[in-house]
Amino acid sequence: MRWTPHTAALAALSTMLLLAAATARADAVDALREFARDAKSGRAAFTQTVTSPDGAKKKSSHGSFEFARPERFRFTYAKPFEQTIVSDGRKVWLHDVDLNQVSVRPAAQALGATPAALLAGAELDKDFELSAQPARDGLDWVQAMPRAKESTVKQLQVGFRGKTLAALEIVDAFGTKSLLQFKDVVVNPKLPEDTFRFVVPKGVDVIEQP
Repeated sequence: MRWTPHTAALAALSTMLLLAAATARADAVDALREFARDAKSGRAAFTQTVTSPDGAKKKSSHGSFEFARPERFRFTYAKPFEQTIVSDGRKVWLHDVDLNQVSVRPAAQALGATPAALLAGAELDKDFELSAQPARDGLDWVQAMPRAKESTVKQLQVGFRGKTLAALEIVDAFGTKSLLQFKDVVVNPKLPEDTFRFVVPKGVDVIEQP
């Protein structure tokens, strides 16, 4: 190819675009680190879509999410099935309304290198290996690979729109994909102390897990 001012300009433009893309990906890693450092508490609404390993089946649910570091959080699923997951930093309760059942586990065993630990934990780089990913769906993505070998999470990615948390994508060891899309994200709200206190409803079966 003959080198002309036109081809030189195209080469320069391509280089600038590549540099811009690399910077955007690096910024996404920084955005996650800043979120982990600066967001001491937060709340958001979410939509969760679960896709089967073959991609043929999808299930959607809706709810809300609150957290306060370290390791306190509440996921409340409202539709289509009522379910609540609460951690006070010591124990994690899972209340399935339809089953009339509560499962309880120590937080240290329940959290590990999980998506909840990624969003509400205190030691991001200790628990996860971070790497920038290509932008897609209008978001900048960060891959957070659990350092724990026994983790049931095969792949975990966090999507940001600028500096705002926008999505969380999880692929488990069986290939099932869960995509949580957040909206109405509020960082550092004042949350009532009882947000992360779980009281077992009367008449509910309680299963203690090690």
